[in-house]
Amino acid sequence: MMGPRPRTCAACRRVLAAHEVYYRFSLVLEGEQDVLDPPDEVDGGRGDALAELVQRLEAGPEDPSELEAQVHWERSGVACAECRTVAVRMLTPDSEDAGPH
Repeated sequence: MMGPRPRTCAACRRVLAAHEVYYRFSLVLEGEQDVLDPPDEVDGGRGDALAELVQRLEAGPEDPSELEAQVHWERSGVACAECRTVAVRMLTPDSEDAGPH
């Protein structure tokens, strides 16, 4: 009978030994834009700005799947202890990172 399939770190691709601690992760990056470029008109041409944006997107050469990839990306898997340390350090603001390096 075979044991569980060996785990591989999603970052460094190293095969993890069965006794090694590993870290599960799920990462979602979603693109957002809070405000469209301000309209030139004082009376609030937001509808015109939105219509112009939609028209640019429809006329653009981008494949819809490419546009989706620009605004939504997901990944999940496992990471080894070393890659976890790098990710935590990279994603922690300096003000919160008071530990020794």
